[in-house]
Amino acid sequence: MQHQKTMSIRMSVEDYVFVNQLAREEKEDTSKEVRKLVDMGRLMLGIDKYKKKEASLGKAAELAGLSIAEMVNKLAEYGVKSDLAVEDYQGGLNHLKKIW
Repeated sequence: MQHQKTMSIRMSVEDYVFVNQLAREEKEDTSKEVRKLVDMGRLMLGIDKYKKKEASLGKAAELAGLSIAEMVNKLAEYGVKSDLAVEDYQGGLNHLKKIW
């Protein structure tokens, strides 16, 4: 488990109600649901910046908290074409196998 820090935030009443209702529906505690929403937000931020060409694939992956390979898969899952050629992707994987 990753080391965690505590953060206190202010949010609108509507967002507060939404998060609490979502936690009840998912049968999870509110903190866990907030963490899941932050993770989803990071992914969407990475995808959005990549689509707008405001971030490279590596930067988008970093924003999303994913490896480049995971980000390529997420981009495909969300219907976003990656500028990374299949050969580049395969070459990167082969390089990782050699150094790992």
